[in-house]
Amino acid sequence: MLNKINLQLERKMPFITPFGVLVGLLLANVLHSWGFIVPWIFAFITLSSSIGIKLEKLKQAILHPGPIFLALGIIQIVMPCLAYVLGHLFFAGDPLTIVGLILAFVIPTGVISLMWVSIYKGNSSVTLLIVLLNTLLAPIVIPFSLYLFVGTSIEINTTSLMTSLFWMIVVPSLLGIAFNYLPITRNRDLKSTFAPFSKICLFIVIAINSSVAAPVLAFDWKLIQIALTVFCLASCGYLLGALAGRYLNLKNEVVISLLFNSGMRNVSVGATIAILYFPPKVSVPVVLGTLFQQVLAANYGRILTNYIKKKEKDKQELKMVN
Repeated sequence: MLNKINLQLERKMPFITPFGVLVGLLLANVLHSWGFIVPWIFAFITLSSSIGIKLEKLKQAILHPGPIFLALGIIQIVMPCLAYVLGHLFFAGDPLTIVGLILAFVIPTGVISLMWVSIYKGNSSVTLLIVLLNTLLAPIVIPFSLYLFVGTSIEINTTSLMTSLFWMIVVPSLLGIAFNYLPITRNRDLKSTFAPFSKICLFIVIAINSSVAAPVLAFDWKLIQIALTVFCLASCGYLLGALAGRYLNLKNEVVISLLFNSGMRNVSVGATIAILYFPPKVSVPVVLGTLFQQVLAANYGRILTNYIKKKEKDKQELKMVN
């Protein structure tokens, strides 16, 4: 029963994510006060996505760290540089929007990428290591990058940020891996049991994040310009991850992981930094990233997996001819 529900939810993901955004915007007054539960929901999604990851696979990913460094290079160097260039190209007289664009693409990869990689059969071990390493580096990388690109020096409560990310990512990941080795859970298919609930949790997260974003979204031509720029930058992240993986002839499952890790961002961290340390206008590009990235993830994941299936089919047909 749960497997059927999960399959139906996977097929509907391109529609579920924008519907979550719509619900969040329409019910902003009701949902915005529930923002405090988002880290706990993320923790559950991380836990359910980590089940099935074996220590042996983690070891293999560590021994072949090329994809990890490639993803970090795209996330922390290439994308912030693109955001800087496009920001100055299209919003030269608006420094706050430029800061917002850079902030939106200097924050670490999204925890939720674990779920998408699980859905599209990517390499969960590589993804987990990218998420963990990128998250642990965030308290150092974010202030340094903002100072480098914008000349703005900010003090981030490193202890608080690290503690929050530790409980949201590290602990659930370790628990998920541990479930594979506990006698009581070793022979149970917990991943399939948790999978549909993690997708429902994603819908809830999107709705709540959208409700929090609603007050700063004043619909005008400037907002459309910012939205288009964020959309293009986010699309570049996904494309760069997939193209780099294909160019280097990496395994298909690793390419899928690079697609999501390079494209997704931990928007909750970005929104918190924007609100705490900058004027409200800086948060607009970050908030718009919330509205786009799940829809992009669903569609790019489907496009890439269809492409991979077609290539595999062509190879099989070629072998049969020869």
